[in-house]
Amino acid sequence: MTQKPTVHIIGAGLAGLAAAVQLAGGERNVVVYEAARQAGGRCRSYFDTTLGMVIDNGNHLLLSGNADALDFLRLIGGLGALSEAPEADVAFIDLASRERWRVRPNAGPLPWWIFAPDRRVPGARWSDYLALLPLLAPGADRRIDAVIDCKGLLYDRLWRPFLLAALNTEPTEGSAQLAGAIIRATFARGGAACRPIVAHGLSAAFIEPAVASLVKRGADVRLDHRLRKIAFSDGRASALDFGDARVDLGPGDEVILATPAPVAQDLIPGLIAPQNFRAIVNAHFKIAPPQGQPAILGVVNGTIEWIFTFPDRISITISGADRLLDAGREELAARLWAEVARAFDLDRPLPPWQIIKEKRATFAATPQENARRPGTRTAFSNLTLAGDWTATGLPATIEGAVRSGYRAADLIRKKGRSP
Repeated sequence: MTQKPTVHIIGAGLAGLAAAVQLAGGERNVVVYEAARQAGGRCRSYFDTTLGMVIDNGNHLLLSGNADALDFLRLIGGLGALSEAPEADVAFIDLASRERWRVRPNAGPLPWWIFAPDRRVPGARWSDYLALLPLLAPGADRRIDAVIDCKGLLYDRLWRPFLLAALNTEPTEGSAQLAGAIIRATFARGGAACRPIVAHGLSAAFIEPAVASLVKRGADVRLDHRLRKIAFSDGRASALDFGDARVDLGPGDEVILATPAPVAQDLIPGLIAPQNFRAIVNAHFKIAPPQGQPAILGVVNGTIEWIFTFPDRISITISGADRLLDAGREELAARLWAEVARAFDLDRPLPPWQIIKEKRATFAATPQENARRPGTRTAFSNLTLAGDWTATGLPATIEGAVRSGYRAADLIRKKGRSP
């Protein structure tokens, strides 16, 4: 009996898990190796001893137009851990003026909502929205501020918060190609693609069901297995060195490298990949939000950019947060809580809190770094790449990570169908 070849997937973040889910139970054995003691990478939950509760490593938002991410959740049975808004409706507050508003795109692609004052940003004219059209045109990648005017009320109150969250890079220096891809997948398709979706625990939605599905379908998930080195010969990966164990690769074996970019560059000689990264700061406050508050609140003129409300806590996210990495934790917690209290009209002292600083959360979504993103194929015949830092056409998002895993799996499946 001929032994099935094996796909060795290095990394159990979303990209690696997405590839594994596509391949498990098929023509090849699947083994997933993860350096950490838990799967998930940046998209995971953990029990925080300071707060005495399970929190997410970061606040991740899906939109109803994220087709690959939602397909992944459907395959693993994770949709039940999500809450999807019935319509595209996002609340905002300007902390300086205390003005509040809601952005509510209509469901269809014909954007009649920009003509409705109660659906668009107050003070903005319908014609102001047309200034975004140049981002949708194809062409060589440039900075966003070379394509559209990055100032004005509409930019400050909608486009900057939206693009900063998507790119994790200040939009003025961000990639127009990546911004255009995000707009085409969301606002350009209408509100049906813009409904916010929030997970009730990232691990409960994305990671635990994925691992359970893989094990059920015969895949082998090995945690606490850090790949130290890849041996190469004759234009292919020939062995995987885990320090205390070595795996020799057979003629039909494949490797999907789904690690962060710096790790991949250490393992693959000559790999060109993004070199500059941007930080994200998340904070969690152990306090039930006031009744009637939105699940997601955009914040303008504050340090905070987005506030997420959960039954037992209030969480915040700050993208492109390199400026806050050296800030003292206690001082930063007090500052952020003051903004939360102002946004929710709360007169409460600082509750128990936790701050998570991710120094290298995503690659910097600039034209220069976007140009450094490698494709799925490598120079080695049996080595494939996956990860939100590869050339997915999207910024470093959940959708991009899943898409990269799907592409890696599809490439390997096509190899199997070749004569």
